[in-house]
Formats: sequence, C-alpha cells, structure tokens
Amino acid sequence: MQIILLEKVVNVGNLGEVVRVRDGYARNFLIPQKKARRATETALKEFEARRAELEKIQAEKLAASQAIGERLESFSLKISQKAGVDGRLFGSVTNMDISTALVAAGFAGIEKSQVRLPEGALKMVGEFPVQIALHPDVVSSISVVVVGDLV
Repeated sequence: MQIILLEKVVNVGNLGEVVRVRDGYARNFLIPQKKARRATETALKEFEARRAELEKIQAEKLAASQAIGERLESFSLKISQKAGVDGRLFGSVTNMDISTALVAAGFAGIEKSQVRLPEGALKMVGEFPVQIALHPDVVSSISVVVVGDLV
C-alpha cells in the first residue's frame, strides 16, 4: 500500500515521504495512529498545503523530546521489589513498572512502549542501564536501581 508519512517513523521514512508498506501495517497501525495517510491525488494535494504546519509540529515535538531527554540523561530511578535472600526478585521489573515510576517522578507522557529493556524484564537486584526512546531521533539512557525488600 502506498502511504504518505505525516511524521517520522523509525525504519519506514521521514515526514512527507511516499512509501510502500504492507497493507496490515498501514491499516492497523500507521493510519489509526495518524502517522500516515493513503497516497491518493487529493491526499497529496492536502499534504502539500499542510506541509509547513506539519513540519512545525514535528519540530516542536523534537524540541520537547530533547528537553526531556536532557533531564533524563543523568537520572537514576530507584524501584523497590520483593526479593529473596539471594537477590532474585519475586516477579520482575517490566517496562510498565519503569514508565509508571518515571511518570510518578515527574516525567509526564512516558509510555511503556518508549522504555527499551535490552535483556528483557529485570529479575535481579542491582543497577541496570535502560534506554528511553522519546522520539525517533532522541534516545536517552537512565540507570534503574532495583532494591530488594526481604520477605
């Protein structure tokens, strides 16, 4: 399916590009999320009329993400979970737990899909590096310290 990208999408393209993607990806994700639109003649004309406005919105989103990214860069998040005496957690710390803790710490708007755990959920007590993808161009690293509560 041919689509026009209304914002930058990782591994697909930049704002304004007409790209070909799989039908299901376009219909189920890109179009409902307002990240793309079908590439018809009328849609191309409407996009060209709104191009400056969309580029301004993208620049504002990028600037806001960079500001949050700078605040996050030196941030260390402390999460307390129940653990055994050997340091293994009863359960795990997931990207949902990390995003909830970041929102509680004052970083509004961080969703669980933006938290990237390279080795999966955290299952041990300790300090772990975690990446937060705020924007396709802005990825910040934070330190998550998992502290065990003995049962």
